[in-house]
Amino acid sequence: MKHLVALLTLIALPVLAAEPTLYGRYEYIKLPELKQTFKAKMDTGALTASLSARDIERFSRDGEDWVRFKLATKDADNTVYEHQVARISKIKSRVDEEEEEDAPEATKRPVIDMQMCLDGVTRTIEVNLADRSHFNYPLLIGARALREFDAAVNPARRFTAGKPKCD
Repeated sequence: MKHLVALLTLIALPVLAAEPTLYGRYEYIKLPELKQTFKAKMDTGALTASLSARDIERFSRDGEDWVRFKLATKDADNTVYEHQVARISKIKSRVDEEEEEDAPEATKRPVIDMQMCLDGVTRTIEVNLADRSHFNYPLLIGARALREFDAAVNPARRFTAGKPKCD
């Protein structure tokens, strides 16, 4: 009897496994801490999420590493945000293999933990801060964040979730 139950459990596992939610290549993401909603690019090729920021300045508060920054978006005001740094990431720029010895050093970026809302789901996501003002989308959602949201991306679709529904 135990073997039969174990066999039935194994057969049922694929049915019980939740399918990821399918989103478009671009979605609206709310960052409650900043009281902002952004158009974001869902990028399975990037590992970490990235928020467009300028005037990024690291400092110490009570022995902890902190960062202050302003948003680098077309509608941004001069609000200064401060957040504790979770870690420093090293971002390598892509280079052809033949040019490997001429490769520039990795860029170091502060990474902070931020609440993000997609559709009706809120998660804490690691976000690196970088000036993305020359890109169309101020917020990039990388593979780690997509996993946190249990999300899959259909690149043929856009804004499938609509505006975020989190309080």
